[in-house]
Amino acid sequence: MSVSVKPDGGVFRHPGYLNFAASRVFSSISYQGVAVALGWMIYDKTHSAFSLALVGFCQFFPMVIFTFLVGHVADRFDRRKIGLICQGLEAVVSLVLAIAVWQDWLTPTGILIAVTIIGATVAFERPTMAALLPNIVPGNMLQQAIATSTSLMQTALIVGPSLGGLLYGFHPTAPFLVSFVCFTVASINVISIRMTWKPSKREPVTLSSVFAGVSFIKSQPVMLGTISLDLFAVLLGGATALLPIFARDILHAGPWGLGFLRAAPAIGALCMSIVLARRPLNNQVGKKMLGAVAVFGLATIVFSFSTSIVLSVAALFVVGAADTVSVVVRSSLVQLLTPDAMRGRVNAVNSLFIGTSNQLGEFESGLVAGVAGPVAAGVIGGFGTLAIVLLWMRLFPALRKVDTLAG
Repeated sequence: MSVSVKPDGGVFRHPGYLNFAASRVFSSISYQGVAVALGWMIYDKTHSAFSLALVGFCQFFPMVIFTFLVGHVADRFDRRKIGLICQGLEAVVSLVLAIAVWQDWLTPTGILIAVTIIGATVAFERPTMAALLPNIVPGNMLQQAIATSTSLMQTALIVGPSLGGLLYGFHPTAPFLVSFVCFTVASINVISIRMTWKPSKREPVTLSSVFAGVSFIKSQPVMLGTISLDLFAVLLGGATALLPIFARDILHAGPWGLGFLRAAPAIGALCMSIVLARRPLNNQVGKKMLGAVAVFGLATIVFSFSTSIVLSVAALFVVGAADTVSVVVRSSLVQLLTPDAMRGRVNAVNSLFIGTSNQLGEFESGLVAGVAGPVAAGVIGGFGTLAIVLLWMRLFPALRKVDTLAG
């Protein structure tokens, strides 16, 4: 990979990208808003932390169940139509929830059923939309397109939960009605995407074809190294799961402090993605990604030792920024190294790895914190991330040699 990235006027001028970005942003804001409203609602009805755990499980479980089926579907059918069906179903569920809340029909069981349905549609939507992007922009614009999309998604992650909470405070039906509208707008945009797409030859559905994404990743040392590096880094460096403990017991900052701590990584990620969209990585990409993951680990250690809210927010800002470098490089490499006929299956496996690392990372941090305390958990995770970087430099020497991101 040695071709430089030279955006010709920006990705938004490229046919189809604006529709793609709008679809992803409106869908993400809607999903975040619904998730916040349903989480608040089920806790309000049950006053049970276990019920909140069930909500998280119902969001994650469909991803595990459908991962390999999702990839096969995304490689056999028009990805725009899959996105349309997913976002259409999400719009319908949001409307049904609005009616159920308005009529006071919604029970905790109904909430879990709704969360499971939305989780299943998201399991199909996310890897399909990720696989769709290379069909819209050329290879020399892909890194800029991914960085721009990442910045927009980070904005959605900031706006979505806040909007959902504000709308719920206005009226319990409001977040669901607004999400219905936003999901509808997202579906209109996804089917309006302009691209040249030729469906691949429909091979028979066999165990070999369904698990072809795993086999392909194993055959690509650079891709395997990139995905597994991110997996273990997030798995070990998940100190952000302990933010309520740090805010209350260590920083003594209260709920407002927790809000700043939660926002800091997203703001850092947003700022870095804007920088990468304007100034793409054009050389020594592999070394820069490894360096960014090392910075992620160091910032986690600083956060863990910090007793100042200002320093803690700054450290988490760096955590989000460093993680974004890894995300953009990983996403670009996955797209560029994968044939279009395989992108659905490969992105489905990649999506599963990301979701698994986030969930297990929170579990790992909580488990270590329960035994050794939150500070020790964060420090162990940070040093573990640094150890992973050093180990991966030896296990995947080809990763260090990646020079540029271009098709």
